[in-house]
Amino acid sequence: MKLRQITLALMTAGMLAATVLPVYASSHREAPFITEHPKVDATDFYIFRSYESGRSGYVTIVANYQPLQAPYGGPNYFTLDPEALYEIHVDNNGDAREDITFQFRFNNTLRDTKLDIGGKQISIPLINSGAISATDTRALNVLETYTVNVMRNSRRGNNSLQYVTNAATAERNFAKPVDNIGTKSIPDYAAYANSHIYNVNIPGCQGISRMFVGQRKDPFVVNLGETFDLINTAPTGPVNGKTDSLADSNVTSLVLEIPTACLTNGSEPVIGAWTTASLRQGRLLRSQPSFDRPAKEGGPWVQVSRLSAPLVNEVVIGLKDKNKFNASKPQDDGQFADYVTHPTLPALIELLFNAPAPTNFPRNDLVIAFLTGVSGINQPANVKAAEMLRLNTTTPVTTAGTQSNLGVIGGDNAGFPNGRRPGDDVVDIALRVMMGKLCTINVGCVPTDAAAGGLDLTDGALVNDSMFDSTF
Repeated sequence: MKLRQITLALMTAGMLAATVLPVYASSHREAPFITEHPKVDATDFYIFRSYESGRSGYVTIVANYQPLQAPYGGPNYFTLDPEALYEIHVDNNGDAREDITFQFRFNNTLRDTKLDIGGKQISIPLINSGAISATDTRALNVLETYTVNVMRNSRRGNNSLQYVTNAATAERNFAKPVDNIGTKSIPDYAAYANSHIYNVNIPGCQGISRMFVGQRKDPFVVNLGETFDLINTAPTGPVNGKTDSLADSNVTSLVLEIPTACLTNGSEPVIGAWTTASLRQGRLLRSQPSFDRPAKEGGPWVQVSRLSAPLVNEVVIGLKDKNKFNASKPQDDGQFADYVTHPTLPALIELLFNAPAPTNFPRNDLVIAFLTGVSGINQPANVKAAEMLRLNTTTPVTTAGTQSNLGVIGGDNAGFPNGRRPGDDVVDIALRVMMGKLCTINVGCVPTDAAAGGLDLTDGALVNDSMFDSTF
C-alpha cells in the first residue's frame, strides 16, 4: 500500500500538527487522563458528502481511535477495548443534542491454538500461527468482532436495541481485520482488509449503507523535532518538505457511508456530528486475570473521549479543563465559552512570532467558526452554540482533483469547516482563522481588528486530496 494513496473513506483520519504549540497530532493524547486509556483515545473525525463518482447522495463519517500505533506492535497489536462504548452522534435540528447515535461494541475471542510439544498440547504465544488471506483466516488465534447499534434521540435511555445488519446475510456480528502484522503473515493486506467492507442495512434508513472498521495508515504530518524545539520553524512558509515523524504510525478507523436522507431532518439540510468513547464507572482488577476477564467492570457509562472539529481540545481549551471537555456534551459547551471568545492561542503566536493577535473581544468570528457554523454555509436555522463539525448536505460536491485544501477560506464551500474531507489542510485553516482570517472578509469582525488576518500562516506540511483515492 503506497504511503498515502489509501482508500478515501478508509483513510486514517490524522491531520497536520500545528507548529504553534507542542501537541502530538490532532487529538492524539490531547488531555492528561486520556493518555492513560489509549484504546479509547479519538484521534480525528471526518464528515463529508461522498465524492466518489455516483455517491453524492451519501455522507461519509470517519472516527479514528488509538493513536501512534507502531507497525511493529506485536505480539498483541491494537485491538479495541471490549469493555468500552465507541459512539458517533448526529444532531439534525441544531439543538446540540444527539438525534441519531451509532454505538460500536467489540469482542475478542481466543481460539487458543495449541501445538503438540512432547506429547502435551501447549497454547501458542502469538495471535496467528500461519498465513492469513481474504479467503482463509484459519491461522488467526484471536478473532475480533463487533456490533453496531442505532439509538434514536437520547443515547442513554430505554430505547430498544436496533442493530445494523449485514445486507447480504442479515447477521449483526461483523469481523474486524487483524492489524497489518507483515507480509509473511498477510501477503496481500489490502485485499484482506477490503474483504471487511460491508454493505449494511441501518434500521430506519432506506437504501444500503457501507461500513468498515480496521487499522489504517495515519496521514497526520508532523516534524516532531522542530515542533518541540520551541517551535523552531517558519510559520509563513514554505509549505511541504518537512519530515513526517508519524510516517509509520497507524490508527483504527470506524467508517460509515450513509444515505443523506437517513441523517437529515425535514427541511433542515445541516447536520452536526461528533464522536465519543465511554468506559464503565467501576473497575475491579482481578488477582488471577484471564485472557477475556482481566478485570470486572460495571456501573453506568462515563464518557472519557470527545472529538469533532480538530485541534479544539489541544489548542483552544485550557489545560485545567481538558479532561472536563472530553467528558462533556455539546449541549453544555457554554461552560467553555471564554476559551473561544477570549482565546490564548493568538496571544501565544504573537509572543513567539511577533504576529499581532486580533483585538476584537469577544471573538465573535471564532464563535461562528467553532460553535454555530457560518451563516449561509453550514449554520442550522435554529442553532444552539456548541462545538461540533457541521455539514450542509446540500452544498455541491467538489470532485477529487479540483478541491481546495483550504476549504471555505480557499473558495471551496464543500470543505472544512463545512464538514471535513481528508484533503483539507485543517491546521493551516485553523491557524489563519485563529489569527483573524474571517475579519478580512467581514465575518464576525472587520479587517482593522486583525492586523495579521491576511498572513498565510502554515505549519509547513502539505496535505491535499491528491494524497487519497476517491473511492470507498
